[in-house]
Amino acid sequence: MDAPPALTRHVVDLLPSGGLDEKLETGRPLRVKLGIDPTSPDIHLGFAFVLDRLAEFQQAGHTVVLIVGDYTARIGDPSGRSKERPLLADEDLDANARHFAGQAFRVLDESRTEVRFNSEWLGKLSYAEVVRLTRTMTVARLLERDDFAKRFAAHEPISLSEMLYPLMQAYDSVAIGADVEIGGTDQLYNLLAGRDVMGHYGLEPQVVVTYPLLVGTDGVEKMSKSRGNYIGITEPPNEMFGKTMSIPDGALPQWWELVVGGEPPAAEPMAWKLELARRIVERWHGADAAAAAAAHFTRVVREGGAPDEVPEAAMPDGDPVHLPALLAEAFGLSTSEARRMIAQGGVRVNDGPVTALDVPRATLAGALVQAGKRRFVRVSASS
Repeated sequence: MDAPPALTRHVVDLLPSGGLDEKLETGRPLRVKLGIDPTSPDIHLGFAFVLDRLAEFQQAGHTVVLIVGDYTARIGDPSGRSKERPLLADEDLDANARHFAGQAFRVLDESRTEVRFNSEWLGKLSYAEVVRLTRTMTVARLLERDDFAKRFAAHEPISLSEMLYPLMQAYDSVAIGADVEIGGTDQLYNLLAGRDVMGHYGLEPQVVVTYPLLVGTDGVEKMSKSRGNYIGITEPPNEMFGKTMSIPDGALPQWWELVVGGEPPAAEPMAWKLELARRIVERWHGADAAAAAAAHFTRVVREGGAPDEVPEAAMPDGDPVHLPALLAEAFGLSTSEARRMIAQGGVRVNDGPVTALDVPRATLAGALVQAGKRRFVRVSASS
C-alpha cells in the first residue's frame, strides 16, 4: 500500500524510492527513530515541527523511538559547524534529557513513545566491537560529508572522535532495529550512514526521511538556540508573540506552511504576521493567552504604551537621583549606554521626555520610567 499522505507531508528526501511503502506493506507497527541532542534541552518551533511529523506516524499506529544521545554528546557532532560542540557533565546531560522529554510529550503520545539513551549500548561496546564498526565505512566515504569535506580542503583540524560520530549514530539504528529514521535535511549524510551500517550487521536498512529546516527569527539561518534566533515552546506568551512579529516578511510563507499549516490568509504582511503570532501562542498557551499577548503587543509595541505588569525598582540614594545609575540598575545597561539614551530622548518619566542626568527625588517617587520602546519600570515611592 502507498504511504498515507500525512506521512509524506513536507518531506524533502524519502530514500530509497518506494522504501516506506514496502515497510508499510508488512502491516506491522514501524519503529520510527529520531535522535536528540541533550546539550540543548529546550524545544523550539523548528524542532516542534519535526515532532509533529512523528506524531503523525503515531496516529497511523507506529512507534516513535527517541534516542537521547547522552553517549554521542561526549563526542560532539559539528553538524556543519567549524568546530566540535562543547561537552557537558553527565548530570547536566541527564537533566537536559528529562527536561526535553517532558516538553516532547506535549506533542507526542507517551504511550507510543520509547525514550532510549544510547549509552545503553554504546557504553558496552568493546574495543574490538568498535573496530568492527569502523570497518563498515571508509575514510573516503566519511569525507563526503559536507562539513568534513570543507574543513579537510581548508586544512582545518578534524578529530577522529568527530569522524566516529556518524558511525555511532548509525549504530543506534542497529541497536533499536529502526525501520525509519527522520531528521532535518542537514542530517541526510548521517541518516544514510545508518542504512549502510545496518546492512553490514545483516539488518534490513532503515528508510530515510528528511524535512526542511525552519529558518529562525532572523529569516536567514536555521532556527537554533546557539544562534539565538529561536522561539521556545515554553517561552512566555508575550515574548513568543513579540518574537514572531519580528521575523522578516520573506520568512512568512515558510513559517506559515511549517508552523501553522493550511492556506495562508489573503492579507498584507502585518495582518498575516499578527495572525501567525496569535496561532502560535494559542497552540502552546491557549486562546486566552493569545488574545492577551496580541493586546499587549498592540498597546506596548505598536502604540508605545506601558504593559499591564511593570517591575518595580528601588529608589536610589541621594537627592537629586542620578538617572543613569537608576537605569543601569533597573535594565542592566551600562551607565554610558544610559547617558546616551537620555541624550537621544529615549527616556521618559510619567510619559514626559527627560534630558537631565539628575532628577529630583520627588519627581521619581512612584513614577513610571520608560527607556526605549519596551523597557518600563515603576520606581518605589518610598523615600
